[in-house]
Amino acid sequence: MTPEVTHGLPLDFAQWGPVAQATTLGLATFVQEDVPTVTAAVLAGTGALSRWVGLLGCFLGIWGGDALLYLLARSFGRPLLRFSWAARLASPESIARSEHWFAEKGTWLLVSSRFVPGTRLPTYLAAGFLRAPFHRFLLVTGVVVAIWTAGIFSLGHVFGPQLGDWMRRWNTGGWVLLPIIALASFGLRWVPRMLRGASLRRWRAMCGRWLRWEFWPAWLFYLPVGLNYARLALKYRSLTLPSAANPGIATGGLVGESKFDTLEQLHSTCPDHTAESWLLPPGDSGQRRLALDRIQHRNRLTFPFILKPDVGQRGVGVKLIRNAADAMQGLESNGAALVVQRYVPGPLEAGLFYYRFPHEPRGRIFAITEKVFPSVTGDGVRTVEELIWQDPRARFVAGRYLARFADRREEVLPRGQSLRLVEAGNHAQGCIFRDGSHWWTPELEARVDEISRRIPGFFIGRFDVRFESEAEFRAGRGFQILELNGAAAEATNIYDERCSLRAAYATLFRQWELVFAIGAANRERGAAPTPPLQLWRLWRETQRRLASYPLAD
Repeated sequence: MTPEVTHGLPLDFAQWGPVAQATTLGLATFVQEDVPTVTAAVLAGTGALSRWVGLLGCFLGIWGGDALLYLLARSFGRPLLRFSWAARLASPESIARSEHWFAEKGTWLLVSSRFVPGTRLPTYLAAGFLRAPFHRFLLVTGVVVAIWTAGIFSLGHVFGPQLGDWMRRWNTGGWVLLPIIALASFGLRWVPRMLRGASLRRWRAMCGRWLRWEFWPAWLFYLPVGLNYARLALKYRSLTLPSAANPGIATGGLVGESKFDTLEQLHSTCPDHTAESWLLPPGDSGQRRLALDRIQHRNRLTFPFILKPDVGQRGVGVKLIRNAADAMQGLESNGAALVVQRYVPGPLEAGLFYYRFPHEPRGRIFAITEKVFPSVTGDGVRTVEELIWQDPRARFVAGRYLARFADRREEVLPRGQSLRLVEAGNHAQGCIFRDGSHWWTPELEARVDEISRRIPGFFIGRFDVRFESEAEFRAGRGFQILELNGAAAEATNIYDERCSLRAAYATLFRQWELVFAIGAANRERGAAPTPPLQLWRLWRETQRRLASYPLAD
C-alpha cells in the first residue's frame, strides 16, 4: 500500500512534535549540512513544517556541530603531538607562528569558510588546535550560521510553494525530493563560482587534466605499471630484484641513495662532463652557512648556484640560489644534507636513459628526453596569475606554479618581460618533456657508454645533462651531468604530449623488463638484492624527508 504523503513529507514525520522535528533536523546536519537545511526550508515554504521549528533545528544543529569540531581539535589536537610521528609534522615554533597568524586572520577565515566549499572542516579544526578564543569562535560562527540558515529559509519561502504544487501531482513522488534538493544545493553553491571568469578557467583546466594522461594522478597512471612490476617479480622470483641492477649504488638507485655519492664518482672519473658538487651535512643553519662560505671561497663558486637535497625524488626541494639571502633561506628551510652544485646555465637540458647488461661490452641509449622550461610573457596588463591561467598548457599545472610564485601573483609584468616558471628539470615540478630521439647519434651513445662504464657497478639509469649547443651535444661533447638516477629512473620521453598512453605503457613495461633482467644477471654474479623490509623502511624514511623539503624552484 502506498504511504500517504503531505507536500512531499511522509505523514508520520509530519505528525511528530516540534521538538522531535527540530532534533531530527539538527542531528541530520551533523552528517550533511546543506541538504537537510534546504529540505527543511522547502517543506517550511509548503506549509508542511513550521518555519521556526525548521529554522531553529537547523541553526542549532549546524552551530553545535561547528562547536563540536572546535572542541575535538582543542581537546585532542595538542596531546597527539606527544607521539613522535605527529611531533614531526609540527614544531613548537611553527605552532606559535600559526597561532599568531590565526589570531590576526581567524575571523575572516571563519566567515569565508561558510561560503567556500571544502574549507569549513579544516578551518574549524585549525581554530580548535590553535586555541582561538572559544567565545569569539561561537560568536562569529553563530552570526554566520544564522545569516546562512535564514537566507536558505527565505529562498524556501519564495520557491517552496511552487515546488510543493509540483509534488502534489505525484502520489508517490515524495522520494524524489531529496535528490532534487541535493542537486539544487550543489548548483547553488558551485555553479555560480564555475561561471565566473577565473573559476571557469579553473574548471576547464581541471577537466583538461583528466583528458591529458600526462597530468593524471600518480596513483592512477602507475597502477598498470605496478601490476606489471608484480608480474615481473613473480617471473624473476624476487620482489626487490631491481635493487641489484646497479650494485655500485645503494639499493640500486631504487630509493634513498645519495646523489652526492654518484656525482662524486662521476667527477672523479669524468670531470669534464660533470657539474662540480659539494656536500653540506645536516646541522645548524648558522654553522652550515659558514661551511657554505668556505665552499664558495675555496672553489670560487659564485652566484647563482644550486642547493638540492642529497636524498630526493622528482625534483623536490631543488633551489636556485641567486644571492646570500636565498642561501640563508635555503639552509633554514631544509635541515637535511644538501648538495651544493655549480650552476650550469644550459640553456638546453636532456635526460639520457642508458642501459648495459653485465656480460655485454657496450651499452645503449634507451631513450632521450628534451626538457623545455616554460615561461609566461608580460603584456603590461595581466597579472602573473592571469597569465598562468590563460596559458594553454600552464593552466594544467597552475597550482604548482602559483604556489611557487605566491608572492608575485598580483604582479603585472611589463610588456615583453618573461618569467620562467620552473628551474628544476622535472615533469612533476612543471617542466615540459618532449621526445628527444632526434638528438641521438652514434657519437653521443658512445660517449655516454664510455662515461657509464667508468662508474663501478652502474648498468641502468638516467643522466640529466645541460648543454649550450645541439651540434656539440650530438657529437658527444659540451654537456654537463647534473644528476644520475638509478633503477627507479624513468624514460621520461613518454611525457611528450604527442605520445599515446599505449606507447607510454609499452615503454615503461620494456624499461622495467630491462631493470629486472639486468638485476637477475647481477644476481647470478653474486649481487644480493636489498631485503624487502629494509627497502620498505628506506622508502618510508625517504617519504618523511620529502614531506619536509621546501617547494622547488
